[in-house]
Amino acid sequence: MTGPVTREQGHAWLRHMIRIRRFEERAAELYQLGKIRGFLHLYIGEEAVAVGSIPLFVPEDAIVATYREHGHALVRGTSMGALMAELYGKANGCARGRGGSMHFFDASRRFFGGLAIVGGGLPVAVGLALADQMERRARVTACYFGDGAVAEGEFHEALNLAALWKLPVLFLCENNLYAMGTALTRHQSQPDIAAKARSYNLPAETVDGMDVVAVEMATRRAIDFVRRGDGPYFLEYRTYRFRAHSMYDAELYRTKDEVAEWKRRDPIVTLEQTLRTAGLLSDGDVQTMESAIASEVEEAVAFAETGPWEPVEDLKKDVYTERS
Repeated sequence: MTGPVTREQGHAWLRHMIRIRRFEERAAELYQLGKIRGFLHLYIGEEAVAVGSIPLFVPEDAIVATYREHGHALVRGTSMGALMAELYGKANGCARGRGGSMHFFDASRRFFGGLAIVGGGLPVAVGLALADQMERRARVTACYFGDGAVAEGEFHEALNLAALWKLPVLFLCENNLYAMGTALTRHQSQPDIAAKARSYNLPAETVDGMDVVAVEMATRRAIDFVRRGDGPYFLEYRTYRFRAHSMYDAELYRTKDEVAEWKRRDPIVTLEQTLRTAGLLSDGDVQTMESAIASEVEEAVAFAETGPWEPVEDLKKDVYTERS
């Protein structure tokens, strides 16, 4: 953990990370009970990235996320109830139950996915940034994606165009070392992802994605660079997911010892220890947070459980246009 932390900021970070962790732990339980279906990709272990970066963006900025986006949406401000209902496929979900886990969307907060296609958010982010540049709007577009996306053609196309046109886009790679079940070193001859970005003439740096303070400091610098009109910027957050790629993943590609080693760097535990050592956190503070979050999670489950299903007659709505 690097840099000074105030009580107010430390508590805010810890609360956000615990909210993400408890929401997803409950979602995993509900999935096993058959309440949630389809795919479910958990963010557990990577919380410091979303928590250290997303609060720095202003409401006018755009957030483009990946399919592992539960944490991003929670930190951006979408209600936990609307997100849980979306996992259930209910009409009171943030995407009316049509998107599920991989397609969270909240236009009111300029949260543009949740995109299920690997690397699919990169050209979307470039398009949003180009529109802002053409309209002379002082906005930043944040584009989150995983290390697997660097193997996709749109990664290279997006970085090239963003650098060529000096677009106000911040590329944020959440490198958790595995593209589904394939280790980074097994599919990239150059595993230094920041180096790839620099080859397109983008300023780029690598950040400890398990340290919320390091994430916040690097992201703040990057946002200032982009907002000044100096063009795009690239951050590679080196992080790790503690759970399998998805609920269907047998997780045969990494050892239990490797996972255990990374869990020793749990961003929640690390921050909590830092705050306690500095005298900024007590048992009572943690108990208060946990109690409030537990209530919020159960209220979200109740919101989803009692939410309506979309009527069958709406099945073709927003899919087909009836000819007159």
